[in-house]
Formats: sequence, C-alpha cells, structure tokens
Amino acid sequence: MNLPSTRKVITRGGDGVLRLAQERLPELKPGMVLVRVFASLVSPGTELGGWQAYADKRKNPNPDEKHTPFGYSNAGVVEALGHGVAGLHVGDRVACIGWGYAQHTDFAVVPQNLCVATPSGVSFEQASYAMLLATAMHALRRGTPEFGEKVCIVGLGLVGLLSARLYQLAGCYPIGWESSEHRRALAKLWDIPSNTGSVEETRLAVGPLGLDAAVLANSGPCDETIDRLVDCMKQSPDGHRMGKVMVIGWPVFSYGGKLGGMNNVDIRRCSRTGYGYHDPEWERGANYPDTISGWTTTRNLELCMDLLAAKRVDVDALTTHRVPLGRVESDLNASLDHPKDLLGVVFLPQEA
Repeated sequence: MNLPSTRKVITRGGDGVLRLAQERLPELKPGMVLVRVFASLVSPGTELGGWQAYADKRKNPNPDEKHTPFGYSNAGVVEALGHGVAGLHVGDRVACIGWGYAQHTDFAVVPQNLCVATPSGVSFEQASYAMLLATAMHALRRGTPEFGEKVCIVGLGLVGLLSARLYQLAGCYPIGWESSEHRRALAKLWDIPSNTGSVEETRLAVGPLGLDAAVLANSGPCDETIDRLVDCMKQSPDGHRMGKVMVIGWPVFSYGGKLGGMNNVDIRRCSRTGYGYHDPEWERGANYPDTISGWTTTRNLELCMDLLAAKRVDVDALTTHRVPLGRVESDLNASLDHPKDLLGVVFLPQEA
C-alpha cells in the first residue's frame, strides 16, 4: 500500500489565529495505527486556554510562541497497521484519542490502545467526542456516585455538560453553575437545571440536605466559587460540611477559606480518561490485569461508543461549528470575532 508521506495539520500560536500547515507524516511504528481522519473535535480549554483567551491573543500577539500542531480527539478509518497491532483491521471505522497523536489533521498515527471501533450508527463527528466523553466518564468513576446523589457541575462547557449527562444516567441529580445563557439552555435540553452560581437557588433546587458532590469543569481563579460550593454541601450536626469535589478542568484555588476550615470535603483530581493513558507501553498494546484496573482508557472509550450508539448521550446538540480543513483559516478565524458563540467545534478534514 502506498502510504502518504505528508499530511495537513492545523496549528495554533501566539498570534491568536489558526493556520493550516503541511508536515511529514509520523512514522508508523510497532503498535501504532494509521488513520485517515474524517472529523476532529476541539477541546478549547486544554488546547487553547478557552476560545475567548485565544481570540484575545490577536490584540496582544506573542511572537515567541511559535505555531505548533495540536488536538487529541478524532475519528476516521484505519489505513494501515504497525507491526503487532491486534484487534483492528484496515478499513475499520475508529475513534482515536491522545495528545500528540489524535490531532487536527487529515492523517493521524495513533497507539492501538487509544483507538476503538465505532459501532454502526455512530458518525465520525459523534465519535470525535471520544476524549471528552471518556474524561467525563473517568471523573464520574473517581467520584464513586451513589444513586440519588445531588451534584453541582461548575462550568457547562463540553466536559461539564457531558459530566452532567453521565451523572444523570447514573441515577444522580446534577445541577449546573454557568454564566452563559446559551450553555444553560443546552443543559435544559437534557432536563438539567442550572443557575449562575447562586447559593440560594442551588439550596432551593437540591433541598435541605444539600449537595453530595461537585465537579469543577472550569478554569481560572476559583476560591470564591469553592466557598459557595462548601456552603451548599451537606452539613453534619457538629457543623462540618461533607462532600466530594472532582477536579477536571484547571481551576486555581487555595486550601484556605471555607475549604480549609473544619469540614470533611474531599478533593479528587481526575483529568484523565482511565488507566493506561500516558503509559507508552500500554498505549502500544501491553495490557493491565483486569483485577488491578478493570476500567482502562480503552474500556471507557468502548463504553462511550456504546452510549453514543444507544443515543444515551446527544453530542450533536453540543456542536456549534463544522469547519472543513481547507477553510480553517477563513471560516474559523472569522468566527473567533465572536468567541462566546463557539462551543463544540468539529474539523472535517475530508468528505465522508
């Protein structure tokens, strides 16, 4: 088979625009899979620091920040297999993840354990949500939710909305905190109540016992937000606040204020997709014993595909922009004039 020697990639840089570049195709090493990409999804917080922050760079560009490829969630068709790859075949439709691998490009070379087959009925666009959906799923597992718990999701971006939906599927009652009316409207489509972060409205919504848990899917200074969350948590007779706080995004807060006071609030970091991610040997085919870590990244990704196939998670509702690869520099950079309108941005490297 004649494999391509170059590929097109989208790059980001200190000028606050996105550019299309060409580079050599990465080597197809043992345990790796070559994928012809049909859709890739932007994770704006991790990849760009947020659409607003990236757009603001155009006003004060940093020439020292060179343009580089980015992205970590795409979907396409297997074109070739590296030595030792098992369970995948040329022609398979797959969802792929991985920083430095599943980039915004027309061809990606991805470790085999970061690729999973997509079921019939799941589109490439839907499958490109794999990374963010698996991240939300891992955060749910880290939170060890019990049926009926009441959970506040702080920040209803892509990961926040997906987290809220998964908690809902797990038999919990999520409530969102979000300043954007558009994002609160999306939550309402899934019957998830939300407000702008009001302690009074939240207490009224969750009842006298208070919150059992919270998910921080936001970024930036968060001390005051944490204080409000603690005020909404359950309270024991001795005055201690109780609950769990899962941290997915990149909020900045100190162990002080009401968090550092006399309470029993647990902080759990969970910005991963499951066991195995970032272990090079595992990513390229090594396996962990199920008795140690049953829910690996691969198993979480497979479950994500099953949820999409069963229509249990409607990611189509989250996509606001679909941009052909060749029109990135014109179409998306024009959209950056209105960054608040951007949420789920899917790049389409080639026609399906």
